[in-house]
Amino acid sequence: MNKIAFRSPARYVQGQGVLTTLGTEVENLGTKALILSDDIVWNLLSDKIDKSFSDSKATFAFEKFNGESSNNEVQRLVSVAKDNEADVIVALGGGKAVDTAKALADEVGAPVIIAPTIASTDAPTSALSVMYTDEGQFEDYRFYKKNPDLVLVDTEVIVNAPARLFASGMADAMATLVEASAAYRNNGSTMAGGSPSLAGQAIAAVCEQTLFTEGIAAYAAVKEHLVTPAVEHVVEANTLLSGLGFENGGLAGAHAIHNGFTAVSGEIHDLTHGEKVAYGTLTQLVLENRPVEEIYQFMRFYKAINMPITLAEMHLDKTSYDELLRVGALANGENDTMGNIGRTLTAKEIADAILAVDALAKTLEK
Repeated sequence: MNKIAFRSPARYVQGQGVLTTLGTEVENLGTKALILSDDIVWNLLSDKIDKSFSDSKATFAFEKFNGESSNNEVQRLVSVAKDNEADVIVALGGGKAVDTAKALADEVGAPVIIAPTIASTDAPTSALSVMYTDEGQFEDYRFYKKNPDLVLVDTEVIVNAPARLFASGMADAMATLVEASAAYRNNGSTMAGGSPSLAGQAIAAVCEQTLFTEGIAAYAAVKEHLVTPAVEHVVEANTLLSGLGFENGGLAGAHAIHNGFTAVSGEIHDLTHGEKVAYGTLTQLVLENRPVEEIYQFMRFYKAINMPITLAEMHLDKTSYDELLRVGALANGENDTMGNIGRTLTAKEIADAILAVDALAKTLEK
């Protein structure tokens, strides 16, 4: 049976200073929160979190996130949540902390609040987590019965994070329509559990349009730690539009190739999720034989926000062809989304497309 499905978080709240309402929001869902965050984020925001709970009947406990969204980390946190009798889970941080918190909430049967501190991924809104091994290699996707209960995006916090992370979020979001269009054309499947919907396509299209028209202005503002209308729009595109777009529109080659990159070692792993997705998006465009000028349009945008478009910028210029074949093989894995491209690919075709992006980037006018 062919069906469409649409999923979204129960609530999405965005604006300057909204993190100060966290205590009240926790009180609406339970009595004690377990807040998952790394030490850097916690040291920056703990005073603000303490203040948000000062007038709340709810309380909280803090637990350090160890950095990898692995099943072992989730099981460790299950014990911590039970020991603290937490009935609400809060993620305060980036994509892997968010994905881990969603997995933890699912394990203990608690509502989850996502409070991203960077606009660098579309993980906050979705009902899934990307799971890795303890060593950081892609393992699989983990799906949940419901999306987060609340996504709380404080743009004042977002603009005080490194601008590189904001740009990475744009690069991640720029894959949304590219992948959703492939899934729709090829009657593929989505993370929402059905065929791609018109709603998912429409949201993905607005996401891309917002990035192309306002992304560079927003990036310039964020480099100066300023909140402008363009910044608000791009934060929404990076987080809400991209999140709804990928979950309800479908993933394809860009993220599969990103996951494939975990098969190689080296300095590539110093890059962000979005930086690797940017190159994956270009690789998908090459695999689809899209017009050169369209690929150039993406390359120019990525260059304007300092995203990688060459193998040297990806720290892959000294990578052997055999290693690129391993990337292609992992990207083609049965647990990934390359099938939404619409044809069966070989590891060699993917490796060749990765090399072709680099060759094409070198022809781009300075």
